Amino acid sequence: MQAEYRQRREQLMAKIGNGTAIFRSAPMAVMHNDVEYVYRQESDFFYLTGFNEPQTVAVLAPHHPEHQFVLFVQPKDREKEVWSGYRCGVDAAKEIYGADEAYPIAELSEKLPQYLEKCDRIYYHLGRDRAFNDNILGHYQSLLRTYPKRGTGPIAIEDTGPILHSMRLYKSQAELELLRQAVAIAVEAHNHALKIAAPGRYEYEIQAEIEHIFRLRGGMGPAYPSIVAAGANACVLHYIENNCQMQDKDLLLIDAGCAYGYYNSDITRTFPVNGKFTPEQKILYEIVLEAQEKAIAQVQPGNPFTAPHDTAVRVLTEGLVEIGILKGEIDKLIEEEKYKPFYMHRTSHWLGLDVHDVGLYQHGEDKPQLLQPGQVLTIEPGLYIVPDTKPAEDQPEIDPRWVGIGIRIEDDVLVTPDGNEVLTAGVPKAVKDVEK
Repeated sequence: MQAEYRQRREQLMAKIGNGTAIFRSAPMAVMHNDVEYVYRQESDFFYLTGFNEPQTVAVLAPHHPEHQFVLFVQPKDREKEVWSGYRCGVDAAKEIYGADEAYPIAELSEKLPQYLEKCDRIYYHLGRDRAFNDNILGHYQSLLRTYPKRGTGPIAIEDTGPILHSMRLYKSQAELELLRQAVAIAVEAHNHALKIAAPGRYEYEIQAEIEHIFRLRGGMGPAYPSIVAAGANACVLHYIENNCQMQDKDLLLIDAGCAYGYYNSDITRTFPVNGKFTPEQKILYEIVLEAQEKAIAQVQPGNPFTAPHDTAVRVLTEGLVEIGILKGEIDKLIEEEKYKPFYMHRTSHWLGLDVHDVGLYQHGEDKPQLLQPGQVLTIEPGLYIVPDTKPAEDQPEIDPRWVGIGIRIEDDVLVTPDGNEVLTAGVPKAVKDVEK
């Protein structure tokens, strides 16, 4: 992978020209008191370096005669490493990670100016670390003050996101291999959950079985907090308590993905825990399934990113009218967003190093991103007949037989040169396949 990281850095440096880009590692996150969470590197930093330690800064300076890639890292410290794990150290940062130069992180303020004083702008994302933001701004202001004497130095700060995130939007073959592995593990876990779910079991039991497979197969763990929602719990979009007992006629909505090599899968399936849909559950499920299948068909090169969502909204709205939950002319209902009490989220998001991955969705008003080969997105329509939903004045009362049913079906889809590939097709979703 080091060749891959180097290629990404070279691509970014070609885009920033005479600029200098600065990237800060993720901080350690505290679980409670002095106990820390397992470390997870900041995604942009990892994308460019593959380096997985905190208290690190990467500098890309394409204009520098010797040091285009510089790492500031924690130095080796035997006593601290005994407690907290091995550190790469300064020398290995060059030998293993390909840095042209490396320094102890304590020398950042001293050494950084030499990589800034001849650049024309600084590329840096103002993150949550206010002290580090102030550090970078301080260097910038200092160089601005002395600019008249030198005639060189940065005269602007530009966010790294627009350039770097447009790169991350298109997945390389190496990235797709990691994504496919994250998908394969999650597919196995979802299929296992379908087999073992039964009335009387608890949501957390299913969660435990799913996440056991994630780790057993070499994954980093869940890509996000797993949602295992039985019955009306499925109407809570980000339900994560997972502590209820499944009842005989419940549907079970499972939204769970695996992280593997920093890349993430994201799958949702909904099925009856007793193996048989009720008539109402089946009707709503087939509406959502049709919406999803038609939305996936819209994943084609050159189509706008909004096409899958627009298609799903139309199918869902037509279905809600057909069963009497909505009343009116379809186009007007869509225009007035009368479907939103029952479908309140979007159909898609980018997928990759982050579950809700980076990359533009719009290029200004009414200019949606066009789908292109190498992009990966989710397709996840749903219907949620939330208890106590109050219909609009011009809409009918909701028949109680629909209330408390929540359904979502989600797949991860790769845009290919001639259409799409459903990466998560290994998890069944046809009625005949999810019923027992």
